[in-house]
Amino acid sequence: MKLNNIILVPTDFSDPCANAADHAIKIAQIVKFKVALFHVINKDTESLFAGEKDINVAVENKLKHLVSELKKQNQGVEIDYMFQEGSIFDLIHEVADDIGANMILLGTHGKKGMQHLLGSYAMKVITKSKIPTLVVQKKPYSGYKNILLPVNSFTEPRQKVGIAISVSKMFGSTIHIFKEVLKDPGEMSRIEIITKQIAEAFNKAGISFEVFASKIPGETAKELVEVAVAKNLDAILMVTDSQIGSSVFSIGSWNEKLLFNEAQIPVMCVNPIEYGQIYFDF
Repeated sequence: MKLNNIILVPTDFSDPCANAADHAIKIAQIVKFKVALFHVINKDTESLFAGEKDINVAVENKLKHLVSELKKQNQGVEIDYMFQEGSIFDLIHEVADDIGANMILLGTHGKKGMQHLLGSYAMKVITKSKIPTLVVQKKPYSGYKNILLPVNSFTEPRQKVGIAISVSKMFGSTIHIFKEVLKDPGEMSRIEIITKQIAEAFNKAGISFEVFASKIPGETAKELVEVAVAKNLDAILMVTDSQIGSSVFSIGSWNEKLLFNEAQIPVMCVNPIEYGQIYFDF
């Protein structure tokens, strides 16, 4: 897939989606990307624009207004819009492919919103993505200078290292490596090896980082968010995997706890892909 330096922002016209658009604009200003707003017309759209004679016209006028307001506040970023009738689960990724988007920026109310993308439904969108998905709630953009990187026994170091280095260079970030602690010696040994490999790669690339470990086995997700809050970190970067991993780091409740964390810390999700894919070229 050819990438065209575009950030795709699906919107249901809610406040979190407006915040996602603002995050996208701020990021686009830094990396010189374009932003594309996208609305999927479905039953929720019909409810939102009840009474309108022509739903398509109403949606397009709303999108034009959003683009106009964003351009007033953020000079220099090219912003476009699109809309299409169908399923969120299919169309978001089809459009991302068609336009060559480098990233999807998804706004959510936590476990509500984004046209009812609740819990596993949101995960369904995220885990189908070929490109990184940055999930934000209502927390305003404040930069991404400090990013938390969880490391576990099934982490693919090449995958995580490449994304973390790109993100760090993009924002001038310090990466905070958070090691899962397990009782199994073999699994713990693997985590130590992976952490060492990541640290070596960061040193070679000139990336600022620190390493610390979880303290309570089995409570990693909860502790991870607490640490992110205590350290005032700006985002969490995780590589998802729907097939392998411990019960703590699986695709289900662990990821949902991170994605919909009460601290509203943005979470960047990356699905395992063929190595060598470049999302952000520096």
